[in-house]
Amino acid sequence: MATVTAKYLGDLRTECVHVASGTTLVTDAPVDNQGKGESFSPTDLCATALATCAMTIIGIYGRSHDVDVTGATIEITKTMSANPRRIAKIEMIFHMPDRDYTDHQKMMIQRAALTCPVHLSLHPDVEQVFTFKWAR
Repeated sequence: MATVTAKYLGDLRTECVHVASGTTLVTDAPVDNQGKGESFSPTDLCATALATCAMTIIGIYGRSHDVDVTGATIEITKTMSANPRRIAKIEMIFHMPDRDYTDHQKMMIQRAALTCPVHLSLHPDVEQVFTFKWAR
């Protein structure tokens, strides 16, 4: 059974459905590639997948070790290259909540991010920058 189905709607737009939940999302080509930029582009989703995957793995670490990471936020910046057109760089700034994390917990959180399946799946030519900002 498929995980996701996608339908081309025309005008460089797709509608995707997560089969198990029925959740939908729409993609649109970015304005710098003939689109309207009215929704996530496919490469935006790739960058978002990397950041949210890393945060999910951090959450698993936190759950397993009684370390609360609830409220962490991520700023994601994607940089495209022109020739060939591809994602050249994804920068993520993790803003960690105001907690008394030990140095060991900080190190483990940062290591956890680097074990996320999306990070490990992207081509090595895609530069991935993980930056952590700790409130304390």
